[in-house]
Parts: sequence; C-alpha cells; structure tokens
Amino acid sequence: MIKVRDFSYTYGTAEKPTLENINLEVPAGELLLVTGHSAAGKTTLALALAGILHQEIGGSFEGSIIFKGKAIGEFDGMKELSRHVGMVFDDAESQLIFTSVEEEILSGLENRGFSETEIKRRLEEVMRLCEISHLKQRAPHALSGGQKQKVALAATLALDTEVLILDEATSEMDTNAVKRVFSILKRLKEEEGKTIIIVDHNVEAFLEIGDRVVLLEKGRIKEVKSPKDLPAAGHPEEPVMSETHDKIPHHSPEEGTADLPPSGTKPNNIPIISVKQLSQRYDEVRALEAVDLEIYPGEFIAILGENGSGKTTLVKHFNGLLKPHSGSVSVKGLDTGQAPINELVRHTGLVFQNPDNMLFEDTVEAEIAFGLNNIGAGGDRGAITRALELVGLGDKEKVFPRQLSRGERQRLAVACVIAMRPELIVLDEPTTGLDAEESDRMMQLMCRLQQEGHTIVMVTHNMQIVENYAERVIRMESGKIIEDTKGAALTETAAADIAEGTRGGMCA
Repeated sequence: MIKVRDFSYTYGTAEKPTLENINLEVPAGELLLVTGHSAAGKTTLALALAGILHQEIGGSFEGSIIFKGKAIGEFDGMKELSRHVGMVFDDAESQLIFTSVEEEILSGLENRGFSETEIKRRLEEVMRLCEISHLKQRAPHALSGGQKQKVALAATLALDTEVLILDEATSEMDTNAVKRVFSILKRLKEEEGKTIIIVDHNVEAFLEIGDRVVLLEKGRIKEVKSPKDLPAAGHPEEPVMSETHDKIPHHSPEEGTADLPPSGTKPNNIPIISVKQLSQRYDEVRALEAVDLEIYPGEFIAILGENGSGKTTLVKHFNGLLKPHSGSVSVKGLDTGQAPINELVRHTGLVFQNPDNMLFEDTVEAEIAFGLNNIGAGGDRGAITRALELVGLGDKEKVFPRQLSRGERQRLAVACVIAMRPELIVLDEPTTGLDAEESDRMMQLMCRLQQEGHTIVMVTHNMQIVENYAERVIRMESGKIIEDTKGAALTETAAADIAEGTRGGMCA
C-alpha cells in the first residue's frame, strides 16, 4: 500500500537531512511499529507517510513515496489524502480546535457527507470505544493530557480510514487507557484489516500485535525486526536506564550539604506550599474537591493518578495559572488568589506537559531571556549560559526551538524555568515522549537541582521513575488526594503499579 524508495528529506531551514535514504514497504493490513531514540526522525517519517510533508510543510525531497500506486505529492491536497489516511499527532492539543469534545468528532464526520444517522452512530461508537462519553460536552482545552489524546484518537477513528498513523498517541495516557487502545487497534487489525503505523519511543505495549519493528537512528533505518526478536524490555537495544543512573550521590551534612534540609523533614514547620480546602471547577465539572496539602523545602514529590484525576489542575494553582474556586493556596506566604503571576513565578516554576506550549521565540537563547525579562533579570547572561549548560544545550543558543527534538525541547522548557532559580520546580509529565536515555538525563538533572536546594514536584505516569526517584508519593482520584506516603513506605496499592524497580537511583 505504501512504498518508500531512496527517500531523503530536509526541512526548509535545516542544514542537514532529517531522513536519509529510507527504503520501506508497508503492505495493506500490516501493523508496523517505528521506534528509535529522540531526534531519530520518527515524527518526520510519520509526517512523510501521511503525506503532510509533501502537501503542507514543504522542504527538500529526494526519492519517492508511493501510496496506492500514486506519488503522495500528486494527491489533491490533504483533503483527498485524509479520506485514506488518518493521523494522531504527538501533540494532541494541536488537533483540537472546537469548543466541545462532541464538536471535535462531528467536524470531521460532517465534512465527509455522511447521513445524520451514520454520523450519530459513529459518534456514539468512538466515544464508547475510547471511553470518553462522559466528556461529550467538555471543552477540550480543559481536559488532561491523556484525555486530549483520547479525543484526538476518537476523532481520527471516527473517519474510518484505511490507514491509521499514531505518533506518540498514548504518551500521556494512564496504563488502563493504553490497554484500551491496544484492544481497539487489535480489533481494527484483525477484524477490519486496517493498516496501522505506530510511532513511539517505546513500543513495548504493542509488540504482541505488531508485525514488524523499524528501528530509526539518526534519520536512517538501522534495522527491521520481528517483534518476537526484541528483548523483553521492549525497546530494541535501548537500556532501561543509561549508565549514569546511579551517578548522583546521596547527599548528607557530612558531604558538604549541611545547608540543605534532610529529605522529607519539615524545617521550622514552614511549608513552601500550603493548600487548604482547595476546590476547582470547569463549568459544572468539579476538578478538585477540598484538597489539603503541604509541601516542604527540599522534598522530591511524585503526584500520581489516572487521566482526569486532577493532578495538572492542582499544580497549576502553585504559580497562579489557576485561581481557587474555593479554599486557598499560598506560596512562600503569598496568596495565589491575590498575588500577581510575575511575583509567584519567582518562587514556583512550572514545566508544562507539552513543552511546545512554552516555546514561541525565534532562538533558544531568546526563550530563556523572555522569562528572565518578566522578573526583571533580562540582563543576566550568566543565568542563560548556566541554564543551557545544566540541560545539555550549551551549543544550541541560536537554534530555532522548533528544530530541536522532543527531548531537547523538553530540556529547553526546563532551562527556561531553572534560569529564574525558583525554590519550587514543578514538572507535569516530564518524561512524556522521551526515550529511556532522555528520561534518565531529565531525572538526573532534577536530582542535581534538588541537591542545590530546590524542591521538586513531578506529575507522572512513569512508575519506574517514581520508584527510582520520588521520596514522597501523592495519589489522586476524582479530584481528591487519596494517599500521601513517603517513598520508602509506599502502600501495596502503589507498589503494585511499579514494575520491577529499584530504589538505587534515588537522589537523596
């Protein structure tokens, strides 16, 4: 169905190709898994196979991509191609533009000219399949990251295309949601003969239904394997943790960190964050209900919970992005309901779930300078240099941020925050879309920042990272905190979610 011959591609402003000499055939009915480290070219290949590079993005092409016997650039735009190919992007939010979940799904169906009866049938079916019927009237922008991915998937499935391309489409979903997607894709393949291409840094969840695995490395196909030939860990030739996993030492007063409080203590009983009876609503939906929480200096905290449990809503109150519907939140004694955001961000830095929501300048350097300007420190060149060196982007100052890989953009978003040196650093799903090496690099950075005196709070679904790094675990459900335990004393419920981790990587 899809034939790629000697295909190379260079983005318009790039100096070197992102894809080089790609040769690949995807027959009808195959479920192909495409994987590789960050910056391997996975997303670019997905865009190429969907026709988006040729039809919308442009750039420099060599070789050919043939879809159903026709050069992919010869189709009458994406309107014609989209009747055959559906794609869920790695940034689900970019696909959601309407005011309700129902409208998102209906928009594509109505453009296809289906009858009202057929539109209603498809709408109800995909909402049931993706378990989003209860979100029907919700505004997509108010959903959690995992819920947005479910909506984007439902809108694509509703169109019933021959080919389905998923680019990191489950990266923000909880474990149960990923299992649900697995069952949907298995049925589409086995019962309907769909051609499915899954692009992900970790394809382990889909190996059972995959036919082949393509490993990309630096824009080239390194090898093609059978899923049965892959190691049990899932990702071809990718370690669970990099060799730096245990390099952060356990600090103690004897090691020169006497100015830092011992992990988990409550110095002077003065919290850096104090949440009292916090409730929040989105229209008629109660996202948080009577939450009480205190966070103390020097802690390393993980906040867990299924999609829509209230995790992101909670942490957005820590820097004033959300104001309490009722109750209160204070940061270093400042009432977030009253204090201006530019004052709160001096104390709390929030790295968003999707780093692209934070990046809008023309250079890496300018991105970091923007935040410094907001707190009156725009002339601090040393802060920019230090932040970039900390995140391993010291040679990227003049690069356009959108040309960075997902992992690099995630690290840039962190650099924008740490340049302002807030006491509290909050990361919402910091390892989403990152391979094991990038994830390890991110967490080692957080360990270093904790040892420098920062308080770290991370919202995550990555249970291995929770096991390896978190010293305190907060579990949320339906807008409430249902567990709050020290990492060494995780309850059986929490521990059961963690697959064969060790505590050796804990930073303190």
